[in-house]
Amino acid sequence: MKKILTRLTFSFAIFMLALMVTLVGCGKAPPPETPAPQSSEAPKPERPDIILATTTSTQDSGLLDELLPVFEKKTGYKVKPIAVGTGAALAMGEKGDADVLLVHAPASEKKLVDNKTAINYQLVMHNDFVIVGPSADPAKVKEAKTVTDAFKQIVDSSAIFVTRGDDSGTDKIEKGLWTKANLKPAPEKYQSTGQGMGQTLTIASEKAGYTLTDRATYLATQKNLRLDILLEGDTSLLNIYHVMQVNPEKFSKVNADGAKAFVEFMIDAETQSIIGSFGKDKFGQPLFFADAGK
Repeated sequence: MKKILTRLTFSFAIFMLALMVTLVGCGKAPPPETPAPQSSEAPKPERPDIILATTTSTQDSGLLDELLPVFEKKTGYKVKPIAVGTGAALAMGEKGDADVLLVHAPASEKKLVDNKTAINYQLVMHNDFVIVGPSADPAKVKEAKTVTDAFKQIVDSSAIFVTRGDDSGTDKIEKGLWTKANLKPAPEKYQSTGQGMGQTLTIASEKAGYTLTDRATYLATQKNLRLDILLEGDTSLLNIYHVMQVNPEKFSKVNADGAKAFVEFMIDAETQSIIGSFGKDKFGQPLFFADAGK
């Protein structure tokens, strides 16, 4: 009988021990779940597509290739850039065929701002125009002190001048400089390409002619050209860029939120820092100077 009691006591102890282990085990908190990795991409906006009408210099210089991926990653918007002459870009804005404009013809831009076609008009950056030509410099432009002197020497020489002739910001500036100088080159010596700055530089190089170009596009394409900078630094050669939204109150199809996000991005301090350093590593000088907030 004593042996039976001993076995029962032992079995009971084993039972209680197993029960305690089970209860303790059930009371354990489950291991913490590993949080799902967070995506670095911004959430996709309701209307993700933005049409940017801009000048060819922002594309030919490589600046858009630098900026647009940063903007798209930060905001989730997708930009479709249409690089044309500033006149054509402004015309797109006037028709509501673009959401946001990045251009460089202040006098023409002002008309859109004044008639409320463009809003949120912001200064972004500047660079300058230069006169380039063959290293032989048959018109002796390098000896000129001003743009007027340079143009007069080109007119008086046998050299040709290659113009964009595309109503771009550069074309507007160039035509204004000829008017200011009160000069008109002979038609056979004044050859129009009707194309962007990169193509016009290529044609001027092939024909050993002179042309007016923004510095950024020239530096970005210089290795493929037989052209030198012959005149620079004249105060009339300043090249100023603004960004602006197309007014959604005039055109309901405009992506107002996307355009506003792009304007804010262009004048943001981080973006301005990228603009101000763009080109330094490759050319030893920036292609643009950041101006927002000045």
